[in-house]
Amino acid sequence: MKVLLVDDNRLMLEGLQNLLEAHGIEVAGLALDGQQSIELARELKPDVILMDIRMPGCDGLTATRAIKAEMPEVRIIILTTSNEDDDLFESIKAGASGYLLKSMDTDELIEALDQVRHGTPPFSPRLAARLLNEFARIGNPQQPAASQMTAETAEQAAGDGDRLSSRQIEVLKMIADGLHYKEVGARLHLSPRTIKYHMAEIMHRLHLENRAQVLTYAGHMGWMAHKPKN
Repeated sequence: MKVLLVDDNRLMLEGLQNLLEAHGIEVAGLALDGQQSIELARELKPDVILMDIRMPGCDGLTATRAIKAEMPEVRIIILTTSNEDDDLFESIKAGASGYLLKSMDTDELIEALDQVRHGTPPFSPRLAARLLNEFARIGNPQQPAASQMTAETAEQAAGDGDRLSSRQIEVLKMIADGLHYKEVGARLHLSPRTIKYHMAEIMHRLHLENRAQVLTYAGHMGWMAHKPKN
């Protein structure tokens, strides 16, 4: 995976570069604004771009639209401090493949990039719930394919719910409440790797494809303690 980093904070860029390279991820280049990201995307042909939103001159949303129009195969992941619904929805409309908050820790970021590698759109959990709720509310035809889950599919998954163990249901409810694997593991005195295994088993037993669909299923079952905004 070849990654381009875009942020107007040079210290943030250098810190991200060191972090990713320490985990064996190639950083192809650094851009300090949206216009520079467009130019470097053309030159470097990255697989993934981690894009900030608020930058002087050409902002992240404008750059995302331009890059996706010219290079639709590039996956752009928004990495920002903003958890505002408007920024989330506009990012997806602009063509972003995911939306992450800078408050996440290192393990969560590496896990998110691993999701990108395997074709799953990465979202901070509660933001994914908001996004799915919004798509369900307005029936948006641009809903990302990897996150789609029809009412019929949800009903089928609900019928398979009795295949889950009590531990798996406990894990699923915590994930639906917005906790990351490390937080769930700490509460249950299990390792993050064990929680990840439980999630894989949950998806297999419910015939779901990714965590976004798991969140939809949890919402269908009424297991989300933090309701997404309408």
